[in-house]
Amino acid sequence: MKSTKHCLWLLALLPALLNAEVYQWTDQQGRRHYADHGNENAKVVSIDPGVTYYRVEKVFDGDTILLSDGQKVRFLGINTPEVAGRNKSAEAGGAQAKAWLKQKLEHRKVFLQGDVEKQDKYQRTLAYVFSEDKEHINLELVKRGLATVNIYPPNFRYLDTLLAAQRSAEQARLGIWGEDAYAPLAAELLDENNYQGWKRLTGRIRGVKKTAKHSYLQFSDTVSVSVEPISAGLFPPLETYVGKDVEVRGWVKRSKQRFAVQARHPADIVLR
Repeated sequence: MKSTKHCLWLLALLPALLNAEVYQWTDQQGRRHYADHGNENAKVVSIDPGVTYYRVEKVFDGDTILLSDGQKVRFLGINTPEVAGRNKSAEAGGAQAKAWLKQKLEHRKVFLQGDVEKQDKYQRTLAYVFSEDKEHINLELVKRGLATVNIYPPNFRYLDTLLAAQRSAEQARLGIWGEDAYAPLAAELLDENNYQGWKRLTGRIRGVKKTAKHSYLQFSDTVSVSVEPISAGLFPPLETYVGKDVEVRGWVKRSKQRFAVQARHPADIVLR
């Protein structure tokens, strides 16, 4: 009962203490004390104001979970390969990412951090997910090569950290970076039989084409990199890519016999 009273007292003072350290110590009678100043036996109490913990009820795949309150959460800033499901086939590395996440989080507590966009078009909560011991799970998936960085402007909160982790995983050929299924593919070899899924296309940019809706960096007349107007301001002048050998990473869209991989951020295009 005394412990409960002390906790209630601390919570009552919390608004006044958000910008100060909180100290806790136990006296000779075993009573616990809290204050905004300490003595030689005091220790600083770690308080995360506004943090709400949720229990993970289910792991759908490597980047999507269900919480105890019914929220379906899509991990921000990353993408993992698909697992087998209704109307979709399994992709290399998908089962491994799901298995790791399931072992790590299922039936355990997590807390979420958001970014500019709160939900996606499927009404899923968009979040960076942290374990109870503050391990950044999105980042861990990238570090292990179980996920790639997936940039959706304007959600850039951990972008630099995620990209640095991806470079390290790629150099070490961890996870998907060692899979033949994700090896770079020359743009001229892209066709209706191999364009599906996340790709790493390589080649030399031959020119720039602009329409009312998009700008295109052209590998050829039939294969290009698409840059939407909403993202165009993030890129250097597109003409600076002309004549450069690049690797572009993303999903390819097909229109008849033309193919375009969408780049949302300059980090999607790697100079070779």
